[in-house]
Amino acid sequence: MIQPPEIVLTDSARVCCDGATGIRSNGTYRPGALGHPRVWLEIDEKGYVDCGYCDKRFVLEGGPAHPGFREISPGDLPAPGDGSVA
Repeated sequence: MIQPPEIVLTDSARVCCDGATGIRSNGTYRPGALGHPRVWLEIDEKGYVDCGYCDKRFVLEGGPAHPGFREISPGDLPAPGDGSVA
């Protein structure tokens, strides 16, 4: 699997990308000057979305694609009446 060039963590399921978000030069920043047209993207049940222009990946914090996220299954939960959970 090829890794995306940049990963951005976000707390919103709706994000926008113009390809030039991190570009700054001499205080004359213009959002689309060195990027691509601004597009709005929606993060789905996978927990991430890739920009079709620049391949930047937007990952929803706490979602299934977030680093360190692990989905629990019923076997991971303590049994009822188990004193191991306060």
